[in-house]
Amino acid sequence: MVAAAGISAQPAEAVIGGTPVAPPSWMAAVGSPGFLIRASGQFCGGALVAPDKVVTAAHCANLFKLTPGLLRATFGRADLTGKDGETVSVKKIWIAPGFKETKFMGDTVEHNDVAVLTLSRAVNRATLPVVGRDASYPAGAEAQVLGWGSTSESSTSNTVLRSANIPMTADSTCGTAYGASFEPGNMVCAGTPQADTCEYDSGGPLILDGKLAALTSWAHGCAREGYPGVYTRLSAFTLPI
Repeated sequence: MVAAAGISAQPAEAVIGGTPVAPPSWMAAVGSPGFLIRASGQFCGGALVAPDKVVTAAHCANLFKLTPGLLRATFGRADLTGKDGETVSVKKIWIAPGFKETKFMGDTVEHNDVAVLTLSRAVNRATLPVVGRDASYPAGAEAQVLGWGSTSESSTSNTVLRSANIPMTADSTCGTAYGASFEPGNMVCAGTPQADTCEYDSGGPLILDGKLAALTSWAHGCAREGYPGVYTRLSAFTLPI
């Protein structure tokens, strides 16, 4: 959910109910060396979709539009306290047209919440395919989420990459929870009180049928009954990749 790099006051979703996993080749920890309150400067997740392109949430990158070199993408680091893996700086940031923020019960709502980071160099890693414009998000379908985020609303100390399988939520159910703040044209919901994303998971992948289908975006808290996580519906966008 939000709190891009802790830059916003809103919690960003972390993988609650998940288990530690080795990082897939394409999984990126997005952050900045100046973000000292998190190991590796991490504050968001992302996915490598081309040798020099990482897809993440717009709210993770928007403040860096004029200074993209301050952002980094780190691959192959399961625990953020380590020094392993590969870190590459960002040279260009694309923010989706129409990105904006509003409020729901005091929490930040992210609209059209997707960004593409162009890396300063290509990396020799497997990439994750992105869903097409005709993709569907059937209610009840099992999706996978990954992130280095919080394992509960009250604890933000996790530094280990975790993964969980969560069910997709019907648009009607999400609309009931969030009212007009939920825009099915560019958002989709998933998760339960037992498994959800949370702070510092923003921008991380939601995977359906082996493809990047959505990005962790926002919610009312983390893993709260009646308030599933809200994700950016990537089938709504034509990304510059």
